[in-house]
Amino acid sequence: MLSHTIYSWPQKKEVTGIFFLLWLALSFIAFRIQAGELREGEMLAVEPVSAPTTADEQELEEIVISAPIERKVEDQSRPVSVLAGEALRTQMAPTIGATLSQQPGINNQSFGPGVGQPVIRGLSGPRVRVMENGIGNNDVSNISPDHANSIEPSQAERIEVLRGPSTLLFGSGAIGGIVNVIDNRVPEKSFEQDFQGGFNEIYNSALQETSSSLRMEGGTSQFAYHVDGFFRNSGNELIGGSAIDIPSAIATDPELANLPEIQNTYGYVANTHARAEGGTLGMSMVGDYGFAGGAYNYLQNDYGVPPIGIPGDPSVRINMKQSKYDFRGGIDQPAEWIDRVKYKFGYTDYQHVESEAGVAGTNWQSQSYENRLELSHAPLGPLRGQWGFQFLNGETSAIGAEAILPQTTIANYGIFAVETLETDPIVYDFGLRVEPQQLTPVASSLDPQRSFLPVSSSFSGIWKIDRTHSLSLAFTESQRGAQAQELYVDGAHQATRAYEIGNPNLTMESSYNLEMGYTFKHEGITAEANLFNNWVDNYIYSQYTGRLWDNQLPIFRVEQANALFRGFESNLTIPLYEGSHGLIDVNLFGDYTRGTLSQAGNGNVPRMPPLRYGAQLDFTYDACSTFLRVTRGNRQGFAGENETQTPGWVLMNLGVQYQTKASANTQILFYARGNNLLNQNIRNSTSYLKNYAPEPGRGVQVGIEIRF
Repeated sequence: MLSHTIYSWPQKKEVTGIFFLLWLALSFIAFRIQAGELREGEMLAVEPVSAPTTADEQELEEIVISAPIERKVEDQSRPVSVLAGEALRTQMAPTIGATLSQQPGINNQSFGPGVGQPVIRGLSGPRVRVMENGIGNNDVSNISPDHANSIEPSQAERIEVLRGPSTLLFGSGAIGGIVNVIDNRVPEKSFEQDFQGGFNEIYNSALQETSSSLRMEGGTSQFAYHVDGFFRNSGNELIGGSAIDIPSAIATDPELANLPEIQNTYGYVANTHARAEGGTLGMSMVGDYGFAGGAYNYLQNDYGVPPIGIPGDPSVRINMKQSKYDFRGGIDQPAEWIDRVKYKFGYTDYQHVESEAGVAGTNWQSQSYENRLELSHAPLGPLRGQWGFQFLNGETSAIGAEAILPQTTIANYGIFAVETLETDPIVYDFGLRVEPQQLTPVASSLDPQRSFLPVSSSFSGIWKIDRTHSLSLAFTESQRGAQAQELYVDGAHQATRAYEIGNPNLTMESSYNLEMGYTFKHEGITAEANLFNNWVDNYIYSQYTGRLWDNQLPIFRVEQANALFRGFESNLTIPLYEGSHGLIDVNLFGDYTRGTLSQAGNGNVPRMPPLRYGAQLDFTYDACSTFLRVTRGNRQGFAGENETQTPGWVLMNLGVQYQTKASANTQILFYARGNNLLNQNIRNSTSYLKNYAPEPGRGVQVGIEIRF
């Protein structure tokens, strides 16, 4: 019934009029309430209740600092996910996608355990921009699904996921959303102590992994420093069955059907052991006027690509190295009408080598410079907001036998403005971004230079009906220029087991997203629901053609078609017990995205997540807390053309954590989690390797964090 309701939503031609009629009606009612024009009985009124103001409760209110104006999560007009503190530590995983996979509307596009890209509402790659402290990570993870993201989750202080007007601060093409990892590598404020920090140690049996991370920071009143480092070593991933789903693998790779034997493993995925290490050194001068500082970060990650079962096939491994230099500065109130000016600069030197059987092969390289200037203005009447300019210049190349992408220079210039109009009881947000983009193949007469001019805008608002109910409505129009890999890729790529062909004639992608949300909070009960419809003209995607190159590799071609994404996210928390023996809550959750194409064929967007729903039971007593979480993933029967379906699954996790004080300034957190307790062999429908590498099987993750 629910999916039928979603599918019957209006088409794009009808939505603009409906959107403005709805919003005019909401605005009219709200302003009549404000002016006292509604007579008693015209609508249900709820008497205001005094808000709790204890210090503990204030600390629980998450502030979104990636938005132009720092506001609580509940005050955002679009869904915002914030992962920080104990929740971040206990959900920590080797990749950013796996770390966020329990958040509403977010899935993990795995390529074995060494790679995990966030998928937001069925969108991934260049449509989800992953950043560190407001600057792009600028690696090559968007070029191919086997390329790992260069962000290390263990060094994060918090992770924020944004959608709506605030995404225009960071990029026009972020149709799915923005993932901003905040790690404080360039301190912007002085610390309360000369020396403080934390140490975290994790063991994960399903990945045979040990992980250690250390952070130290502090300074005087005018000097601040930050030092961190991590080391992670893991063995082959343990799973709950066979690595290769042989019938499905044969259906998508006919070469396997001609083999006398397919080399398979049971209980583990071969060639998935990994090793990663890195660290950061940063320092700043801080004061009442603002701050200025810089940081250097180094990362090395060596991981394997799961095999596809051909006997004698050489193992493929990727050795990634990245050096990143960050410089930032900010001035508070330099003029009467300016609250703050902030400048950010990042230089990234990235490379990785893909080797086969220990022999170095293709070398991918990328160098980029990103500049960002932000100006937060003082209130202009009821308006508050941020204006800015962003410039990204980079060069990407592949050298070697699988140089499937020509050396390409990329230049992006972004001008943006995001404003907030605060009225009572409605708060409006609207934004505009213009981002000229140019891609130039170097020394290539076959590939044309391409230029795009994306213009994106967004309008949304949240109506706080009373202290219990709030409604939100948002409309976003976003354009995205094609990326280098979508335009120019051409060649065999053994790591992805595909011959990939780009399309140099791609046009701009245009997205029109309508979203409605409802929030309820009363006496410990909270409920949230979001419905969305996203029409995308000229959606760019990679499609398996059903043909083979050289009778070996499946051919994937970049194509365009109009697409429609629609779905929901919902969450309900109910307190079951509160007394001297502790607190018991139950949380019910669910999310779903359905993606369809207007082209000939089966009409399904490839690699979409399934319907997920489940429940989590939480028990808290004093310094100890436990949870039991059960998630059901339905069968994904809407596979893309020439792709296979994935069966349903049940994921059961059980966790416990205990926090204590070793001294006045030292806190210790012990935590343990049992993952996939049913040992199900879960096939991830968003993964390119769903038929070759299941998700981790039954395992235990234990950890200790010491903060001092």
